[in-house]
Amino acid sequence: MDTLQNMRVFVRVVEAGSFTGAAQHLNTTTAYCSRAVSDLEAHLRTRLLNRTTRRIALTEAGERYLQRCEEILAYVDQAEAEASDAHARPSGKLKIHAMTSFGQHYVVPAVGRYQKRYPEVHVELTLAQRMPDLLDEGYDVSLTLATGLPDSGLVSQRLGSAFSIACASPAYLERNGIPQAPADLARHSCLQMVTPVFPSDEWIFDGPNGQESVFLGPATFQVNVAEAMAVAVREGMGVGLIPIYSAISGLRSGDLVWILPEYTSQEMNVYALYASRQYLDAKIRTWVEFMRDELPATLATDQAELRRFART
Repeated sequence: MDTLQNMRVFVRVVEAGSFTGAAQHLNTTTAYCSRAVSDLEAHLRTRLLNRTTRRIALTEAGERYLQRCEEILAYVDQAEAEASDAHARPSGKLKIHAMTSFGQHYVVPAVGRYQKRYPEVHVELTLAQRMPDLLDEGYDVSLTLATGLPDSGLVSQRLGSAFSIACASPAYLERNGIPQAPADLARHSCLQMVTPVFPSDEWIFDGPNGQESVFLGPATFQVNVAEAMAVAVREGMGVGLIPIYSAISGLRSGDLVWILPEYTSQEMNVYALYASRQYLDAKIRTWVEFMRDELPATLATDQAELRRFART
């Protein structure tokens, strides 16, 4: 028995004053309405309506039950409206994960612009190097960088790509000279980034001669966050591979120098990951669409600007 539907029929019968009137309003039959009320009475083991051939009247129990039915159905209607509205209108809390340095440079500014467009969305952003379990940890969207994605059952949209470049400080290059080819790095102090994607003791460069590998000696410094690597390089501690979004401000200020400008390294795709395409909440849909529209242009602008800082 569909108790909720039978409640709706019962309320409509009382409002219409007859089974026939209720049936006309609900676009069904009089027999259906009569059976729905009878099923309720059988379920409750209580008479709700006194019936004659001419009219119906609520019993005392029916009056009390009617009041509760109206309250329950009002809550149900409100819940359904809120749920449907979530599909149509972006609002509520949007829980986002992003990789740390990438999130600082691209996601935080994007959130500000997104909220100007959708002010009823409240964003909870978590920056972390690891890829979270979206379902277990309750994230709506993850913005992650990877060379590829395993088959996880999640929906993914590729938003662009980013890569790293070899950088050093002007002071370090004055002391140690400027490497002219990847092989020259064997004679330099190379600072190592620890990531789950790339080996820290091997740098693979893409350049005019295809791929070239450099195997590094024992590390004098290791770190797992690009921002920290950029600081270490600015302090003259050695040469480091830095993602362009973490290197760009240092290149602008002159604190960093891009060496080996014909070479890039550690290219990764940027993905938006979320749980399902079906009945997608409006805040998730609009956030992914917003990033899909904005991020490629931002990445392209930074990569175009990068050419100004090439140094041989």
